[in-house]
Amino acid sequence: MTAVASFARQRSGTRAPGSPRPAGSSSARLGLLVLPALVMFIGFAFLPLIGVLVLSFTDWDGISPISFAGLSSWKQVLADPQTYHALYLTFAVMICSWIVQTPISLLLGVFVAGRQRYRALLAVLYFLPLLMSSAAVAIAFKQLLDPYFGIGSGLHLQFLSQDWLGDPTLAFCVVIFVIAWQFIPFHTLIYQGGVRQIPEQLYEAAQIDGAARVRQFFSITLPQLKYTIITSSTLMLVGSLTYFDLIFVLTQGGPGDATRILALQMYILGFQANQMGAASVIGVFIVVLGLLITLGIQRIGGRDLGASQMEGM
Repeated sequence: MTAVASFARQRSGTRAPGSPRPAGSSSARLGLLVLPALVMFIGFAFLPLIGVLVLSFTDWDGISPISFAGLSSWKQVLADPQTYHALYLTFAVMICSWIVQTPISLLLGVFVAGRQRYRALLAVLYFLPLLMSSAAVAIAFKQLLDPYFGIGSGLHLQFLSQDWLGDPTLAFCVVIFVIAWQFIPFHTLIYQGGVRQIPEQLYEAAQIDGAARVRQFFSITLPQLKYTIITSSTLMLVGSLTYFDLIFVLTQGGPGDATRILALQMYILGFQANQMGAASVIGVFIVVLGLLITLGIQRIGGRDLGASQMEGM
């Protein structure tokens, strides 16, 4: 009877229960699952990147026919002092935003990882800024910081009635503050998930040994969050290269060029000066910087970012 049933399954194309699936069918199904993401990546990431690279060797003004100009756009951008100033401001925003966001996100993530109900409510409140668009956030803060009609004037607080967006130093500080205010919730969520993956047995053993909460944080929580910190830092630093809409609406790169980072410089060259070739060169710079930063952080991490936090326990 068993032989007859096996022969019948072979004829009908079905397999016996518990028998391994054919390797070819599994690969085909995995390929079908990956195909939509691959098509989206090629259509909306790879091909536009190739287009930007090609445009960087032209002097196209965005209207007339495209004409290749060799390395003229590259020479123009590399000889422009504004490019290096924008590069300096980009790194300044990147470093300052990381210094502000990382410790606050880490502490908030550890706090809201608790199981108390009020912490869940606070986690929802902390997450609200991320639900707003960057343009809306910039408009709101621009109105609040107005020296004549903003919050300082309304509450009659003289120290808040300063020209926040008219002074270069204050404008830069405001940009860092607004960026941190909007994106700290996202990284808090990342750290919250990382903390909840840490085994409770580690903290129970530390309590038995008499370790206080501060000692547990530095001896258990931080080491266990190593790869979470690397992931968050990668997203934070690479994301700093694309802060365009928030800064454009808030300061438009001013006062003067005090907040004109590379993304704004690319927009100004491309859509205000009609120099699409030079703007494409800066676009290539941004992509290369993002790749270098990502590879550098991975090298600093010293291991695969996908490694388990439980490894070595």
